[in-house]
Amino acid sequence: MKKTNKKAAFNYKLTAERYEAGISLLGVEARSIREGHINLNQSTARILSGEIYLINADVPAISPPGGYNSQRSRKLLLNKKEIISISTKVKQQRLSLVPTKVYTKRGLIKVEIALGKTKKKFEKREVIKKRDVEREIQREIRGKI
Repeated sequence: MKKTNKKAAFNYKLTAERYEAGISLLGVEARSIREGHINLNQSTARILSGEIYLINADVPAISPPGGYNSQRSRKLLLNKKEIISISTKVKQQRLSLVPTKVYTKRGLIKVEIALGKTKKKFEKREVIKKRDVEREIQREIRGKI
C-alpha cells in the first residue's frame, strides 16, 4: 500500500532531504490506512514540545468508535537526533515539514516527511502556465504524427 500527497509538490518547494517516520495510530486507523483510506492533501507536520505531530491528515475509520475524530493529530516516531536536526533546519531556514507519502514496510505503517518552503501564488501560476504550454506542444506533436 502506498499513498502520495499530490499537492505537496505543487504547494511547496521540496528539498532533497526526506525522513521516514513511524506513526502512532489507533487499531481502527491502522486497518483503514492498510486498505488505502487516507488523505494527506491538507496535512502538515509540526514540532510541538520536542515531538513531531502529523496534523490534519484525514483517516476515515471503517467502523469508527463513538466520538472518533478523523483529523486528529497523530504522533510521528523518530529518533531524538533526527528530531533535533529537523527542528534546527526548520528554525534556521524557515522550512515547513510536509508529509509526502504513507506506505507499509514490513507490516508497519510509515510516513515520509520532507522539508520544504511554501510557494507564493505567482510561483504556482508559473507552474500551471508551464504545464499548459507543455500540454499544448504535446497536442501539436501528436496532431502532426
